[in-house]
Amino acid sequence: MTIFNLTLPLLILSLFFILLQRFRHGTRNLTEFSSHGPPTYPLLGCLISFYQNRHNLLDWYTQLLAQSGTQTIVVSRLGARRTIITANPDNVEYMLKTNFHNFPKGKPFTEMLGDLLGHGIFNVDGELWHTQRKLASHEFTTNSLREFVVKTLESEVNDRLLPILASACHSGEVVDLQELLKRFAFDTICKVSLGTDPGCLEPSLPESGLASAFDVASELSARRATSPLFAIWKAKRVLGIGSERRLKEAIRVVQLSVMEMIKRKKVRNEEEANESKGSDLLSRLISCVHDEKVIRDMVISFIMAGRDTTSSALTWLFWLLSCHPHIKKEVVKEMVEISKGKERLEYGDLKEMNVLKACLCESMRLYPPVAWDSKHAAGGDTLPDGTHIGKGDRVTYFPYGMGRMERLWGKDCEEFKPDRWLESEEIVSPFKFPVFQGGPRICLGKEMAFIQMKYVVASILRRFELRPVRKDRPVFVPLLTAYMAGGFKVRVQERKMAPLCLVP
Repeated sequence: MTIFNLTLPLLILSLFFILLQRFRHGTRNLTEFSSHGPPTYPLLGCLISFYQNRHNLLDWYTQLLAQSGTQTIVVSRLGARRTIITANPDNVEYMLKTNFHNFPKGKPFTEMLGDLLGHGIFNVDGELWHTQRKLASHEFTTNSLREFVVKTLESEVNDRLLPILASACHSGEVVDLQELLKRFAFDTICKVSLGTDPGCLEPSLPESGLASAFDVASELSARRATSPLFAIWKAKRVLGIGSERRLKEAIRVVQLSVMEMIKRKKVRNEEEANESKGSDLLSRLISCVHDEKVIRDMVISFIMAGRDTTSSALTWLFWLLSCHPHIKKEVVKEMVEISKGKERLEYGDLKEMNVLKACLCESMRLYPPVAWDSKHAAGGDTLPDGTHIGKGDRVTYFPYGMGRMERLWGKDCEEFKPDRWLESEEIVSPFKFPVFQGGPRICLGKEMAFIQMKYVVASILRRFELRPVRKDRPVFVPLLTAYMAGGFKVRVQERKMAPLCLVP
């Protein structure tokens, strides 16, 4: 049976449920849809305009939000759940903190990513989330884990990343910095999470079946969310065809690979029972959690979070710095002044690099690694701006759009100006800048991510000058984690500074 043959009955079924919804909610929502969102029609909702803008959703939503008096829009389309999209910090705080318990991930979200993330911490609610959060919070605050991360970071940067860039510098070869950073992040997070080295950043740049499977699985899982009719991907999953068949195969590779690593780690830990507990996260989880599937799902979640977010943030920062050489000079100047006369870069030195941190924050304001995030209302509610929320509604906060709201950041909101993070003594609210979320679900690895990104940037800029090959503006692609379409191709030139070492 072809997708075309499936479409008509699915449309009829969807129409029935939309009609039922309209009957239950009356005409009030129709008025609301037409005045606080895209052009909307009976039955179809905004399906037509959504389809027309499906390849440009980020800028389309941003424009609609900027035109809204409350920085909130309501989107209703055939075959999808009623969705409220907001760039209003008061609404974000209400969702993520004030009334946190009424805005869980929700079944529609966990179903969409459940095949890949299972019951991992980023895809569960309630007691299961609370238990994993408590365990992860304890592990992320231990000095031994921090020291292990620092050691891993130094080894991966100085023994692999920098030599590859040096080789490209001497040969004149063009390298894809985004790809190198993804490989670097994958090696690092696998060492920290699994205690295993995939070696993706070896000089030969070997292909990793696990890394490739992660790429396919994350992309296809994300594309479920942008499907005009959710019933289509669900039908394809049931039939095991098309993108859903490829997704199932990729997830199988990921799960089997991680499960095999768990079993090997258990055997190794049993053989070394008289020695101290391993420093990697997997060894710690094995000693605390007895269900292998829960361990597997937690590890997959940590790899997803630690791999793609940092590489995305770094890629866009290096591109922005290449467009603003005067800002890059300030970063290099700060780095040299702080590390001057030292053979090794100390952990405390990185904490003092405020100009570099401002650049990272400003880069993520404009190009957040996660462009949007959604919750689903457990019960009826009203947001601080007066927007009505029905039970089961999807409520999305939108970091990409928030970074481009003039009412939040001023008339220069679309400009790369790191000084905005240094000139004000006020700490920017996590609900105005929700790149790391906020409230009970705030990112546990936030500080670790900043240390990692600072060390990578400082190490590269201390030795090399990166010259982008392309002159046009790159395209920002938002999937589970955003990336730069076509990669970030650069030529590498020597800056003639000594390499840095990191001391915890």
